[in-house]
Amino acid sequence: MVDLSALRHRTEHVNGIELHAVELGEGPLVLLVHGFPESWYSWRYQLPALAEAGYRAVAIDVRGYGGSSAPEAIEDYRMLRHVADNVAVVEALGEDSAVVVGHDWGAPIAWASAQLRPDVFRAVAGLSVPFSPAGPTRPTDAFAAMGGDEEFYISYFQEPGRAEAEIEADVRDWLLGMYFTASGEGVRAAKEAGLGPSALIAPGGRMQDRFVRPDELPAWLTEDDLDFYVGEFERSGFSGPLNRYRNVDRDWEDLSVWGYHPIQVPALFVGGSLDGPTRWGSRSIDRFDRTLPRLTRSEILPGCGHWVQQERPDEVNALLLEFLRGL
Repeated sequence: MVDLSALRHRTEHVNGIELHAVELGEGPLVLLVHGFPESWYSWRYQLPALAEAGYRAVAIDVRGYGGSSAPEAIEDYRMLRHVADNVAVVEALGEDSAVVVGHDWGAPIAWASAQLRPDVFRAVAGLSVPFSPAGPTRPTDAFAAMGGDEEFYISYFQEPGRAEAEIEADVRDWLLGMYFTASGEGVRAAKEAGLGPSALIAPGGRMQDRFVRPDELPAWLTEDDLDFYVGEFERSGFSGPLNRYRNVDRDWEDLSVWGYHPIQVPALFVGGSLDGPTRWGSRSIDRFDRTLPRLTRSEILPGCGHWVQQERPDEVNALLLEFLRGL
């Protein structure tokens, strides 16, 4: 159990919305950006470690999540809005610069923040999802091809209300299935059970049809942890978080002007050997010498699933601190 009693909660008015953040420690700013379906709480193991090492660690609720505003318009979740939120948060915190760290969808937000505003984000770390600049193929076309005769989950998320209906029918059961299935333990359990890939949905099916549930929770996810996430999503809903996926083509259009322009600040990547986005992104990882010329380290944690900083907090903390000390 991590003691989070010393956390300082704050809400900043930025870019016409309220953005909730928690912080711990004093020193150079490290901004932590979560993914789907998570919250600032997914950094609960990193906040104390960073603070103890002499950093001001700040984890935000991305717009649409938790204590932050959830605008209704789908386009309000485009990548440029998220980058603008990060820039505005740094300013609201009274800082000129930050190291930005992102996981899952937070990783592309972090990569884009460093690519577009290297004057603000002096270094970047991405967990799970490698940096992949806008290429020639429209993302929805690429995801349709990845699905083949089935439906890739990002394609499944495109229609407003469709995934919400599945998830919100039983938030706790869906989140438990999602968290466990994408973890290292879940990937191994699904393989033993002979289930197909959970990222693919059979025609007429639901995403959770290929979820596996644990007999008991893994060590990194307690009942209290699950209770926290369930409470956050039962209050805020899922439309805001899912709208991030509904901007993939818009992001591609917005960011294509930067094309293959590399990220010019120091970078770190950490993935899991059993993590879907890390495995799908192997070609992007192979191009790091061109896209991340100041990469200090790319580490794939053996046997680790998708929730990298929660499943393997000690290893991730050590890698982050090694990266930060080297700046």
